[in-house]
Amino acid sequence: MRFLARLSIILFFCSHGVAQAMGGDNSMLSGGANEAQLYRAPLTMFPHNDSSRYLLAGQANIIFQSHPAFHSPYEGTNSLLARGEYKTSMVGTLYTGVKVNSNPRYETDAIFDLEEAAGRGVSEALGLAGFTNLDVVRNPNLGRVPYLSRYLIHQTIGLTSKLTDRKRIPYSSLAIQVPERRFELSAGKMSLPDVLDVNGPGSDSHLQFMNWTVDNNGAWDYAADTRGYTYAFVTEYDDIDWSARYVIALMPTVANGVHLQWNLRHASGQNVEIEYRKTPFALLSRRLNTADRKGAIRLLGYVNHANMGNYRIQVEKALYERAHGDPTAVPAITNHPLQSTVKYGVGVNFEQELTQDVRLFGRFGWNDGQHESYAYTEVDQTFELGGDLAGTRWGRANDTVGIAGVSNAIKHYHQEYLALGGLGFLLGDGRLDYAREDILETYYNAHNWRGLYTAFDVQLIAHPGYNQDRGPVAMFSVRTHVDF
Repeated sequence: MRFLARLSIILFFCSHGVAQAMGGDNSMLSGGANEAQLYRAPLTMFPHNDSSRYLLAGQANIIFQSHPAFHSPYEGTNSLLARGEYKTSMVGTLYTGVKVNSNPRYETDAIFDLEEAAGRGVSEALGLAGFTNLDVVRNPNLGRVPYLSRYLIHQTIGLTSKLTDRKRIPYSSLAIQVPERRFELSAGKMSLPDVLDVNGPGSDSHLQFMNWTVDNNGAWDYAADTRGYTYAFVTEYDDIDWSARYVIALMPTVANGVHLQWNLRHASGQNVEIEYRKTPFALLSRRLNTADRKGAIRLLGYVNHANMGNYRIQVEKALYERAHGDPTAVPAITNHPLQSTVKYGVGVNFEQELTQDVRLFGRFGWNDGQHESYAYTEVDQTFELGGDLAGTRWGRANDTVGIAGVSNAIKHYHQEYLALGGLGFLLGDGRLDYAREDILETYYNAHNWRGLYTAFDVQLIAHPGYNQDRGPVAMFSVRTHVDF
């Protein structure tokens, strides 16, 4: 909490002083990669002048989570604990940036963010593929010392002088006007969900849903260290109705590892995404002469090269050992020589504005499932559908209520691996009676005053860790969020 206190003091004197000197508004954007995404910009504690050459902002997020005891005839090393438990997590971020070149057609931005993560997740973030708190660091031994979360250069190369408005994105771009057709290049330390698989109603764990596989595509094993960051190079082309993105990023040296592999010949994460912003619903609304409803659909593909084990090989090794004198042999996905293997997958992401206050969204994800879950979570296939509603009808326009359902799965040899007692970096009950992990999440996010929000969240989880011998589990959460 000391970092959060220092953050609020710094922002009060600096941001408030700048705003008073220059004038400003409260249109700080909390998430999203471009102007087409359907984000409702939050209010902030202090006014911000988005036309300023400089950025100084921040946020603090505190989540309390608890679940009662649930049915569990057995537990393993990586199980969600069956006894009732509660934990609190805290994340504070200081966003800073400067426009090195403020010409909108060729704008150059330098971004530098400082972050602190403290507290823990229930069961140390183990036992669930769709874990219930995206703020949780999966290695609690990292401690709460502030660290550099992002530092990057962002370059716009305009292909036309015609400009279009865009909300400022504090962690990736300071631009509020961009050329209608352009290239955008970014290089440095970042989080890949900042630029890929972004979804208006379902990407911001600080104001929306909290579950890992609701806010992100669970089958996208995106390149990242334990905290969720990596070094990457992003190339993006934006046109009036569509965008295309390519990202190459560093993979961790081991699954869920702190250190990254800098030799791209040994390991890399490569990603391609195509986004189209003319949906059938929008075209229909135009034909009916009703309000134009925004929407987008995105197709994502990725290929990871890394030191990943193979589930089939490890299962066959364990079965051979059990058949030849060692009935207790257990597969270990890390039991292989240093190697470079390939994992690939695809994802689909859509969002659609139905009315001024109602939005629908969904995702589908699939990966080959042969090689170990390495960087994000243990999901080989996922389906998601949800939506949110602004509180305009009951006189609270800045409140939001949301609901989403997600169903996660793993492939055959991944199932066999866990059933034989194998451990992933998140899962391992010692046994497995397989079933899909199904999650229903709903929240109410209430705007209290300026940039202060309080949310109440419930997540109902059937078959935690894909094990129908255990659960169901109900997770209750209270979140306090401040945008400075």
